[in-house]
Amino acid sequence: MSIDRIAAKVRDDERVNGAEALELYHHAPLPLLGTLADVVRVRKHPDGVVTYIIDRNVNYTNICVARCNFCAFYRPVGSGEGYVLGFEEVFKKIDETIALGGVQLLLQGGHNPDLPLEWYEDLFRAVKQRYPEFRLHALSPPEVIHLTRLSRLSVPEVIERLIAAGLDSIPGGGAEILVDRVRKLLNCYGKATADEWLDVMRHAHRAGLRTTATMMYGHVETIEDRLEHLLRLRDVQDESGGFTAFITWSYQPEHTELGGAEATGIEYLRMLALARIVLDNFPSLQASWVTQGGKVGQLSLAFGANDMGSVMIEENVVRAAGANYCMDEVEIVRNIENAGFIAKRRNMHYEILGDPFFRQQSVPRQLELAVARADGDTSRAPEIDRYAARSAAEKRLRASGGRRTTEQHG
Repeated sequence: MSIDRIAAKVRDDERVNGAEALELYHHAPLPLLGTLADVVRVRKHPDGVVTYIIDRNVNYTNICVARCNFCAFYRPVGSGEGYVLGFEEVFKKIDETIALGGVQLLLQGGHNPDLPLEWYEDLFRAVKQRYPEFRLHALSPPEVIHLTRLSRLSVPEVIERLIAAGLDSIPGGGAEILVDRVRKLLNCYGKATADEWLDVMRHAHRAGLRTTATMMYGHVETIEDRLEHLLRLRDVQDESGGFTAFITWSYQPEHTELGGAEATGIEYLRMLALARIVLDNFPSLQASWVTQGGKVGQLSLAFGANDMGSVMIEENVVRAAGANYCMDEVEIVRNIENAGFIAKRRNMHYEILGDPFFRQQSVPRQLELAVARADGDTSRAPEIDRYAARSAAEKRLRASGGRRTTEQHG
């Protein structure tokens, strides 16, 4: 089938199949891909509004047993650079977020064997007790699977308990590429197979939660793998309709075991446009300015994105791999409006909350993203001792009275 005939299908609101999508990616000129993606965007969002959310990306622990080879953020169990945030630290971050007009935490972290399901339940309940209206967009599918293994409960049971404790929605992290051959090469197959990741999302949707979906490309996968990822997401969305948005970003290679080179901005725009065309049943696509920078993020609005994502306030994972872009609400709104759109604040369900917060209330400019903890802060979260130690390193640490030994620093 020719590019012109595939383009006509997109303009006529007909679904493209895998072979057609592959033809578009390989052979459609970039301007045409952008035009077709924009056709889909306008069809879904004809009002000229581009949304964003004010929230904070909090990584509650960097201790992780998954050991994905593309991750520069994690630290092994027992590392002197490992941390777990205390509840009071989380409360302080929420207070700072609310002061900037924020409405939720994006809460994700490593697979820490010493944080049982009860730790998450206690944290969520404590947050909801102090901040009843504040939202918890928390725990990617691999984290949910990790908790099923620790608790010996099923995925639906873990999700049910987390909802009862205060979970409001689930982020789409940990998807990487939903092809098991690729996941094995990335050493993330053990934390979640492609089927397991999708199964968590199905159960979340059945339980009434809305979720997002993601894709990290540009490492060891093929274009065909990326397309299989998109088609599998489309199939689940056909079943449940539970995804609110899709976010794609390029692999950040710096400081990782896997290494390699980062994909170009042009490749990002091609992938974004293809995703908007293929994911015809997804309401929204986010621009990944945190990996691409503000200007490519702004250009994304001409390649299918209708949302600028999160102000973020804090970021740790991508920063660990070398990316360090920052845009506060003022800068995000400026990028949206300079591209000819109307900027509106939203929540995770893409309900409009209003005009930019900084135009209603004076807020300090944020010129760099915050981090989980200040350098040199090795304080121990007091809540950890409420729960039984599982790892040998944590048992040794408690036996020593909480004093880190040389071995535990290594």
